[in-house]
Amino acid sequence: MASRQGLSSTSEIPNELLLVPQLQKREVVAIVGPGNSMQAPFLINLGNQSQVPIISFSATSPLLDSLRSPYFIRATHDDSSQVNAISAIIESFRWREVVPIYVDNEFGEGILPYLVDAFQEINVRIRYRSAISLHSSDDGIKKELYKLMTMPTRVFIVHMLPDLGSRLISIAKEIGMISKGYVWIVTNGIADLMSLMGESSLEDMHGVLGVKTYFSRSKELMYFTTRWRKRFGGEELNNFECWAYDAATALAMSIEEISNVNISFNKTKINTSREDIGTDLDDLHVALSGPKLLQALTTVSFKGVAGRFQLKNGKLEAKTFKIINIEETGERTVGFWRSEVGLVKSLRVNQTGIKISDSLRTITWPGDTTFVPKGWELPTNAKKLRIAVPKKDGFNNFVKVTKDENTNALTITGFCIDVFDNVMRQMPYAVPYEYIPFETPDGKSRGSYDEMIYNVFLGEFDGAVGDTTILANRSHYVDFALPYSETGIVVVVPVKDEREKGEWVFLKPLTKELWFLTSAAFLYIGIMVWIFEYQANDDFKGQTILDQVSDVFYFSFSTLFFAHRKPSESVFTRFLAVVWCFVVLILTQSYTATLTSMLTVQELRPTVRHMDDLRKSGVNIGYQTGSFTFERLKQMRFDESRLKTYNSPEEMRELFLKKSSNGGIDAAFDEVAYVKLFMAKYCSEYSIIEPTFKADGFGFVSN
Repeated sequence: MASRQGLSSTSEIPNELLLVPQLQKREVVAIVGPGNSMQAPFLINLGNQSQVPIISFSATSPLLDSLRSPYFIRATHDDSSQVNAISAIIESFRWREVVPIYVDNEFGEGILPYLVDAFQEINVRIRYRSAISLHSSDDGIKKELYKLMTMPTRVFIVHMLPDLGSRLISIAKEIGMISKGYVWIVTNGIADLMSLMGESSLEDMHGVLGVKTYFSRSKELMYFTTRWRKRFGGEELNNFECWAYDAATALAMSIEEISNVNISFNKTKINTSREDIGTDLDDLHVALSGPKLLQALTTVSFKGVAGRFQLKNGKLEAKTFKIINIEETGERTVGFWRSEVGLVKSLRVNQTGIKISDSLRTITWPGDTTFVPKGWELPTNAKKLRIAVPKKDGFNNFVKVTKDENTNALTITGFCIDVFDNVMRQMPYAVPYEYIPFETPDGKSRGSYDEMIYNVFLGEFDGAVGDTTILANRSHYVDFALPYSETGIVVVVPVKDEREKGEWVFLKPLTKELWFLTSAAFLYIGIMVWIFEYQANDDFKGQTILDQVSDVFYFSFSTLFFAHRKPSESVFTRFLAVVWCFVVLILTQSYTATLTSMLTVQELRPTVRHMDDLRKSGVNIGYQTGSFTFERLKQMRFDESRLKTYNSPEEMRELFLKKSSNGGIDAAFDEVAYVKLFMAKYCSEYSIIEPTFKADGFGFVSN
């Protein structure tokens, strides 16, 4: 028994009891139906007790699986098969909240548990569930949509059939919800049956995304389409009609397979346990061939018009969905979802490993724009987060609060503010917030950072942004973001300038003894050259004593620059020249290196080598006002009377100039970030000594 029911209208559910007289009068081998998910529970129960296979090509609700009937065969895809495609779209555009809008019946509710599970895997929140009755008036739908407009979420997933879906979209268009900033995604309940919607409905859906069942273009499908058009003229073929044809084909093949089985029937009395029926089904014919037919149906496999017909767990398995962008003139394919690789632009190209953001073609969104909506808008009554910022006199590179004298308007700038603003801009949705200086009514600083953080804990502020260091004791009552600055605490001390200065600095590389020894060597080499050359060189003998002496000393001096002339025929002179040039080479290179180091390398040595030296010397140590470093110094057993405060790099410099003897300091104990600012100005006069103490850097504070 097969029935073809209109799928475009579910406003009136056919009475399943009309099937009872037919089942009583006829011997039924199989039932092709039900027409929709609402009829299914009764019919599945009936078929299960009568051992009659129920083959449905249009009941798509996943809730039907809970009936656990072996005689129910779904010759179609259930709605849960598309939730991974929907979640992949949501993840690709980094939307963090969605609102499902569904019809309030078994068809609409069946997909929800699967949507929840899929969104939890990608950390997406379902802010609200909007259930709309089939019998809702236009005013009722409009009231529900106005409620959605007051929420910040702008991503809506619509799961219903075209009759109710077209009404919903039309009303949403009327009140301005199909416009820039909104995202609408329809499931295959609408996308597969758009041919049943009029042109006006398509115009209203301009910019909507859809998840549509995909059938490959096969010879079987093309042949069936041609036959369909000849038979029904202009009526467009839809997916359910393809599944119906394949279901009938599978049933016919299965019956042929069990043709040798004796088809017989028994009569039985079955209580349907339905209070609304009010009667038992007497004389119901039970097919004894049902188990054999069921086995044949579950194993049949062929290439049908809707693709490969092969049941898995009693239903067809969906591996590919088409992602469409609905326009005024129809639909445009922007990509596909495949169970193996996720979203892809084309089925012809293996796009495994492609970036998610590049997995779909350009989409036209509501409002006729290609700019991807944020998926989040600020409602008119949105509450802004109150973010505390410290107000301080120095180190304004991190946080600086200025007040306009004429308008009293506050301007808050600095490195920490820039980091926080950039982080908030990277959020996939808008978060309203305002900075509030942590100060007393008279405009002065209200105290330490611990006090500001404690006020966050008390709920006076929603968070704090600034040069706030992450500490273990603070983490007991507030939460910190990951650090965004260099970590650690260091000690800064002045340096001594030990660079060589003066007009005679060129004599410093060599000691007096070495200068004397070098001069003696010059004289000795000259005498030996004179002796050797006087005996072997006739030209040398012919010179005057003055010329001979000048040649000897010129030879010794010229070897410094390796510019000496070739000596005469004496072998001893040549051997002596080789040895002397080697000595001169070593001497000149050492002299040049030492003089270069003295003139270029700043020999600045810290006045203190280690933290322990500070403790022993009894000098004053500086720390920043309101900083936790004060407690650290006390823990290291430094006398509190020796600790001095400063508010800025300039004050820190003044204390160093005074020194401990005049009420200043000889060392400063502060975090790396502040010390780097100080060293950027006065790097030639101060140095950082070991060790570096542990600190976790700056972090944002939240309650």
